[in-house]
Amino acid sequence: MFQSFRQAMAWLHTWFGLVLGFVLMAAFFFGALSVFDREIDRWAIPATRIQPQPMPSYEQVLRPAFERMQPTPQAIDAMRPRVNGDMPTRFDTVVSWSAYTTHRDPVLQLFAGYQVPNAKDPEEAIWAFATIDPRDGTALPDDRLKVGSGFFYPMHYSLTLDWKNLGIWIVGFSALVMLAALVSGVVMHRKLFREFFTFRPDKARLRSVLDLHNMTGVVALPFHFFFAFTGLLIFAAAYYFPLGHTQLHELHDLHAEVEARETGLPHQRAGVPAGLANVDAMVAQAQRRWEANDKAGEVGFLVLQHVGDANGYVSVYRAGTDRIALVGDGIHFKASTGELIREDPAATPVGKMAEFLTGLHLQHFRHWLLRWFYVLGGLAGAVCIATGFVFFVEKRKRQHAQQGRQGARVVDALAVAAVTGMLLAALGILVANRLLPEDLPARGDWERYAFWGTWALALLHAGWRSAPVARGLANPAWREQCGAIAVLAVAAVLLNWITTGDHLLRTLGAGYWPVAGVDLFLLTAAALAVLAARKLRHRLAAASANAAAVEPAHV
Repeated sequence: MFQSFRQAMAWLHTWFGLVLGFVLMAAFFFGALSVFDREIDRWAIPATRIQPQPMPSYEQVLRPAFERMQPTPQAIDAMRPRVNGDMPTRFDTVVSWSAYTTHRDPVLQLFAGYQVPNAKDPEEAIWAFATIDPRDGTALPDDRLKVGSGFFYPMHYSLTLDWKNLGIWIVGFSALVMLAALVSGVVMHRKLFREFFTFRPDKARLRSVLDLHNMTGVVALPFHFFFAFTGLLIFAAAYYFPLGHTQLHELHDLHAEVEARETGLPHQRAGVPAGLANVDAMVAQAQRRWEANDKAGEVGFLVLQHVGDANGYVSVYRAGTDRIALVGDGIHFKASTGELIREDPAATPVGKMAEFLTGLHLQHFRHWLLRWFYVLGGLAGAVCIATGFVFFVEKRKRQHAQQGRQGARVVDALAVAAVTGMLLAALGILVANRLLPEDLPARGDWERYAFWGTWALALLHAGWRSAPVARGLANPAWREQCGAIAVLAVAAVLLNWITTGDHLLRTLGAGYWPVAGVDLFLLTAAALAVLAARKLRHRLAAASANAAAVEPAHV
């Protein structure tokens, strides 16, 4: 079938990249945006535009907030089919209370799990969530869509397709195929060092596009390989091979019992009521222990397990923003007395490697320069895939035009939707976020509709304008959608100013970079889109002139 191994690798690289490149494009682009997901949240929810705060006092702030929490009616309705009998009007048996924050979070996330009487699975809990101002415990609107962490971030690993975890499986399969495409790309391009420095923008379009494809692929090759590989590792145990909760369920339960005996952290309630000692004193002791071991003492995660029971315990986890590895350094106390139960030991060499790989992928660290490298790596991956689409179409469209085939036209329309259309969709949700009334019911759903609706319109526009591709010419949708990107990006910045008063001079003067950074990023995107539109317009004019000159010669 193939004359050489390199030809086989070229075929695999081309068709694997074409078929699944649309998924990988979304994974790379929204993964790049997710590096600053918390900052995008601040832009999208003006009520949270405050400075990041440390974990607040449990007694003064957290406890009153936890005691106010109850599951939402939606959560109760979802739980009802899994319960024998009626659902209670209030849930009082607390499985766990937990609070989570990072060095980039000015708000505090609270989670509360409750036992459900007569649940078909006694271990299943019903959950409540809340967002509070850590300065005074004031409840913040929790029904607002967190565009960065609640939409862009899950988009990059699940496409927000939650049914049966379908999106996670699609992205995982695409990541696996991407590893094969990367290896095949290395085999195809034997002169990697030369291609690292080769970009000839003044050459013919096919040559310059291939140069850019090769260069972005080679420059960020370790980044691409590492993130595809670690993404698969992170989801392997939970989704792809969940042996502990399926085939090895009984062994998993036995392991939980053994772990409880060895660590002193019981997995079940004792059924004996007990009080709660001063949690703030436990947190202070944990911080002293971290400081004694020369570790930063910021609390990132606080968990109260089996609240109000004799088996209750309090776990204090370190934020760990001083290092790349995702560490917890948990210290655990008996809830009723404050007595130290356990201090998590140092990880094994295998555990340290897992912590490092996971932390490098999830980037909870404080290193801002490294974060920008992540953004550049993600955008380089998106550019690599986008230029791969363009190269595929440019190489085949004239041949398809002569043969009367529509393949290049279809691929080009899909490529426009996957590249510029995806950018328009991301801008569409930001514009909708600033235009929709604050008190609109189901406001987050309307923002999602704006995202998918904008993307659908971009696809329809790309297909409608793709007729010239069937004649061997360029699709004007590329240029037109670049113009639309510039308009929407500037509109988002202006709408942020009009609706909140936070214009660039104000946010830059106050040093509030989460909002200023998003605005600057949007304006940079607008400038690049204008440059791209002008370049495409010149190319289209030159191509039309050449076509007009060639036609009389044939006559």
